[in-house]
Amino acid sequence: MRKIRTPFFEIGTKNYIYGDDVLKLAMAADKMAEKYDIDVLFTTPYADIRRVAENTKNLIIIAPYMDTIYPGRGMACVLPESLKAAGAHGVVVNHCEKPMSLPQIKDTIKRARELDFIVFACADTTAEAQALAHLKPDIINPEPSELIGGSDGKVSDMSYVKDTIDAIRSIDPDIYVEQAAGITNGKQVYDFIMAGSEGAGAASGIVNSKDPIATMEEMIKATRQAADDLKKRS
Repeated sequence: MRKIRTPFFEIGTKNYIYGDDVLKLAMAADKMAEKYDIDVLFTTPYADIRRVAENTKNLIIIAPYMDTIYPGRGMACVLPESLKAAGAHGVVVNHCEKPMSLPQIKDTIKRARELDFIVFACADTTAEAQALAHLKPDIINPEPSELIGGSDGKVSDMSYVKDTIDAIRSIDPDIYVEQAAGITNGKQVYDFIMAGSEGAGAASGIVNSKDPIATMEEMIKATRQAADDLKKRS
């Protein structure tokens, strides 16, 4: 399994962009990961995974979803082996735009482990985050659904951040926690990491900004600053 250094930064494209625009963003992110010496997770649509993998060297590439089928029948399903062959290092489970039942999540995590995939699990409430922690994904991304995709600058409040971190760590302190909902600037990234999150991330906050590459760099630079300040604190 690909190892992740903390603090890390995660970029999602969803379907806001595709094709050449995804590749352009990924190649810029790849350079920034090297420049700031930060691990960058890049969550990209299935059709763009191979191009991103073949044109970058530093990114940790995450698929947005997968089914639990095995090679054989399963027309139109997402085969886990095909994702790995394309260059993915992990998979998202239970995003609010692709919700899953608890049994589905459990089966997907089991299947991901067979391929040494990183499991990036999403939760809405503190209770859901705690329930997911029992299934031992590698990362849990707690984010209130109403804030996802927002452009008004509203992010998770610090009480939610601390409650979800505490809830997850009470079950398994080895699970990384990422905060992402509504993030639009570097200060929010810095504040969440300094509050105890191992990572931060953004999707619409980057790709819908006036200058996505500049916005992305601001956030990755803020992750680097948080890493340096945490080191001083220790």
